[in-house]
Amino acid sequence: MKEIFTIGKISTTHGVKGEVKVISYSEDINRFKQLKEVMIDDKTYEVENVKIQPQKVILKLKGIDDMDTAIRYKEKLIKIHRKDAIELPEDRYFVCDLIGCTLKSENGDEHGKVKDVIFTGSNDVYWAKKNGEDFLVPALEGIVLDINIEDKVILIRDLEFWM
Repeated sequence: MKEIFTIGKISTTHGVKGEVKVISYSEDINRFKQLKEVMIDDKTYEVENVKIQPQKVILKLKGIDDMDTAIRYKEKLIKIHRKDAIELPEDRYFVCDLIGCTLKSENGDEHGKVKDVIFTGSNDVYWAKKNGEDFLVPALEGIVLDINIEDKVILIRDLEFWM
């Protein structure tokens, strides 16, 4: 399993004291309030302050104390260790853990490996590729039967059932 998660991206500076605006990749933007440290380019920074604004986070990181320094971090990714990630409810998974899982139907047919997860609003969709062809699976109860992250396998109903 992946040990480093990307949780956001610095979009620009905020003010003159080294704060940066972050576009959150997390479903829960408030999770940033719990962070003690983050990584940028494999360097760890202590989080001094967090402000939540609609659709973005304002971060103040120790050692980034002016706008000229902060601008150098524009477009950089904010990462954390898995141990610092939020705890997910049962039957919820991090996208990075789903990517690379093999889709297998009940009859044993393989339908490729998950390349990405598409968020549609109503339900997620697993996007896989097999022999160069796209294969989309709605992540719905009744279609997705089991997810085994350790074995990297997602068990789905036979195609005749849902296509």
